[in-house]
Amino acid sequence: MDKKALETLLSDMSTEEKVMQLVQIPGSEYEADAEITGVERGQVKESVKRLAGSTLGIWGSKRLKKIQEQYMKEHPHHIPLMFMLDVIHGHKTVLPCPLGQGASFDPEAVRKGAAMQAKEAAADGVHATFSPMADLCRDARWGRIMESTGEDKLLNSRMAAAMVEGYQGEDLKDSAHIAACVKHFAAYGAAEGGRDYNNTELSEHTLREHYLRAYGEAIKKDPVMVMTSFNSINGIPATGNTFLMKKVLREEFGFKGVLISDWGAVGEMINHGYAEDRKDAALKGMMAGVDIDMCSGCYSAHLEELVNSGAVPMKLLDEAVLRVLNMKNELGLFEDPFRGIDTDAGPVISEESRNLAREAAAAGLVLLENKGKALPLRKEKNAFIGPYADTKRLQSSWAFSGDDENTVSLWEAALELYGPEALKTAAGCTMLDQDAVTARGQRHVDHWQEENDRLLTEAVSAAEWADTVILCLGEDSAQSGEATSKASLKLPAVQLRLLSEIKKTGKRIVTLVFTGRPLELMEVRELSDALMICWLPGTEGGHAVLDVISGKRSPSGRLPVSFPYTVGQEPLHYDIYPTGRPKPENGPFEYTSRYLDCENGALYPFGYGLSYTSFEYGGEKLSAQKMSAPESITASVKVRNTGDMRGDVTVQLYIRDVCASRVRPVRELAGFRKISLDPGAEEEVSFVINEEMLRFWTAEEKWESEAGKFLVWICDSSSAGKPLEFRLEGRA
Repeated sequence: MDKKALETLLSDMSTEEKVMQLVQIPGSEYEADAEITGVERGQVKESVKRLAGSTLGIWGSKRLKKIQEQYMKEHPHHIPLMFMLDVIHGHKTVLPCPLGQGASFDPEAVRKGAAMQAKEAAADGVHATFSPMADLCRDARWGRIMESTGEDKLLNSRMAAAMVEGYQGEDLKDSAHIAACVKHFAAYGAAEGGRDYNNTELSEHTLREHYLRAYGEAIKKDPVMVMTSFNSINGIPATGNTFLMKKVLREEFGFKGVLISDWGAVGEMINHGYAEDRKDAALKGMMAGVDIDMCSGCYSAHLEELVNSGAVPMKLLDEAVLRVLNMKNELGLFEDPFRGIDTDAGPVISEESRNLAREAAAAGLVLLENKGKALPLRKEKNAFIGPYADTKRLQSSWAFSGDDENTVSLWEAALELYGPEALKTAAGCTMLDQDAVTARGQRHVDHWQEENDRLLTEAVSAAEWADTVILCLGEDSAQSGEATSKASLKLPAVQLRLLSEIKKTGKRIVTLVFTGRPLELMEVRELSDALMICWLPGTEGGHAVLDVISGKRSPSGRLPVSFPYTVGQEPLHYDIYPTGRPKPENGPFEYTSRYLDCENGALYPFGYGLSYTSFEYGGEKLSAQKMSAPESITASVKVRNTGDMRGDVTVQLYIRDVCASRVRPVRELAGFRKISLDPGAEEEVSFVINEEMLRFWTAEEKWESEAGKFLVWICDSSSAGKPLEFRLEGRA
């Protein structure tokens, strides 16, 4: 359908029809078993259900085809319904959680993963996903850090942009792709105290310099949708924030697509104290530019009245409706309301998708410690112990359309590789502490201690039999994600008890930690010979972990977030601003910026990760020591594999603007490149530094670079390397 035909359709629609195109209702209104927790069917009027423009939380080619047929039959203009779903890191084949994908430092792999997710979801009738999440996350207490790709704006920018490209492909009419939605706009990751849905308080400088960057880069890839965030920003809820949605998103970023609220966020402006009632909330959401009201009911109840009274101009309504109709048109729904669905089978997990998931999971595993070369595993007796040793729950709470039965557990993968004779397994303990079990309303709490004593006895017996214990610990998958903020970042006490008791056996301990967030690992580090972060690795998690710990491949993941010594350091990130009283490396520390009881920096910093082989950096150089605005400088380093195994390494470029009109971070990631080297092989890695890379939000509130001295590091983590120096001459 061309633009003129869309405009003709719009002009023929009643005000009620127009309004309802901006209304999204839960999938439970169409199917009782839709995957939306806590939402009962029958909460929406039949008149709204008949005309609502979109729904969410429901999938399955057979049932969606049936719903679409009935919906279009009853709709006055036979406009198709849109089906949206949270396809966050997999539909049927589940990839690692986004934080685990960030650890790969591989945007191309992330793009391929998003394309695979889109293909599976589209085959199940889904038209759009609420992904990628481009929120900058610097506080591990916030559970939704699991959905991000980390604490760095450049890494987040490249990963979010890659996901948009993967989901949408080159042509959205291609039924193997779906619409992407960049979320949550804006600064949701800066919630005060790391508490979900909480206020954020950021200067415009911090907002622009750090938090808006990844959204902006993702929007350059033309996502079909952007989602508002739940939080208020500097006292104004994002969903009613005209400055953010109109000036920044529409005018500055040039976003032309559909702006959708998060679940109920329009109505929640009442709780914020920003809207007087639901009618006022509908008015403020509409005037701020929110095109689709997700499940608050404010638009369906009051927007027509607001338009008829003149409070909301008809022109504004028409613009929003035209954007929604255009989205349906871009998806090809007017020509094919079923978007290529011609089978009831839906998506099938393929060998290709499993291989992709296996590679993605393996690439994100981060080796933190390897004392005495405890890894790779030796060909001897190995005991897999812990609550993650033999479970298929290797995906996050945001992969609810995936099926656990399709997941390969660590134990299954170990049996495939080693056979049963050289292996034993034991749970060792429950996943959660007793108070956490009680809080979740689970049964058998009265026998919790008795059960854990029995499990511990079995685990110690297995450990005494083994030469090496592979201790599989971590957060429960439901302990990270939405509404999972935590004031403690320690592993459950029952798991730490297990680790302590296994240590007493004197056996070699390889600890694998499954998590959706950074954790406090001081005690774990001290009691382990090797320590690896496995994230929530998804469908092929078992195979991926065994590929690495067995030595089939060397670990290559790098931390996309800093791991703290203690939760008291949060929010924690590497790209901090310098202080007037820095803590000296040597000498007296009194009256300097420091903790009395903890280091300032991370236990494990951003960009850190070990390998089974070793890499030597040398010959760092800049092509020039001076640069003017039209010119560029090349920074290069020679990297040699000095070990005896092939390995991948992510070479990282960091830059510091030494003196500027605003204080600049001590260093910022400016580029990264992953290379593979055979033993003894050497490669020169180069990065081009241009003037645009040196721009920042200046004291004059402009994106500009400023003349002066810059430092450059080419290294393997945010705390490594020795700086080179150049000067930028003139001003851009």
